[in-house]
Amino acid sequence: MALSKAQKQQIVDDFGRGTNDTGSPEVQVALLTTRINELTEHLKSHKQDESSRRGLLKLVGQRRRHLAYLQKKDLNRYRELLGRLGLRK
Repeated sequence: MALSKAQKQQIVDDFGRGTNDTGSPEVQVALLTTRINELTEHLKSHKQDESSRRGLLKLVGQRRRHLAYLQKKDLNRYRELLGRLGLRK
């Protein structure tokens, strides 16, 4: 269920603004989105897993806060990120 090191590095390379950029909002939102998608698939087959559901809701809240920050700071980067990740807002 956790992301492998190679998957994380690929996401950092795709969404990072530099070579080792792991702290920018784009990278953090992309990592959270990947984890959210994996948890969503897990919950489709394990409907009774309430602890994972709670973790999913926490991840969604974190992603929402990161997106709100990015929207406030730079609207163009925010819109580009939504397009690249396929999120609706």
